Amino acid sequence: MTAELLKAKIRHVPDFPKPGILFYDITTLLRDPEGLRLALDALAAPYAAADVDLVVGMESRGFIFGAALADRLGAGFVPVRKPGKLPSASVRASYDLEYGSDALEIHADAIVPGQRVLIVDDLLATGGTAQATIELVSGLGARIVACAFLVELTFLQGRARLGTTPVHAVLPYDD
Repeated sequence: MTAELLKAKIRHVPDFPKPGILFYDITTLLRDPEGLRLALDALAAPYAAADVDLVVGMESRGFIFGAALADRLGAGFVPVRKPGKLPSASVRASYDLEYGSDALEIHADAIVPGQRVLIVDDLLATGGTAQATIELVSGLGARIVACAFLVELTFLQGRARLGTTPVHAVLPYDD
């Protein structure tokens, strides 16, 4: 029931950011207090007893969910940003998107080796962003608890790129 309620609050925008892409616009869900609360509840529930030290969220919508989940889980929050946005020494990973390529960075001192990390973003599509984040976080010595996403486009098989990392998706879309 929660999944159907949440899906009804997400706007579908065809041909964005380019022709042939169907964009799942979560801003309509975010503006709805009940929808936002239910989404955060569904993302946080599997990790309530997981002893998460840090939540890592990817720019930009991963910040929205990541910071709120960190608060709910009693954990810290670490942003993963696009190149050139972090003010201190950072490490970088490049990745491919379903419609291009990009890179992400994390502060070199953001994670203490051995910390338990939950990686969070709004969407799992082809898995490039999540895979790059796993690479960054693992490279800093983290123990990855899981990756959690609000939406998963299962037909793009992004989960396969994440190897053995456990994946939780609240709203799978099959087409």
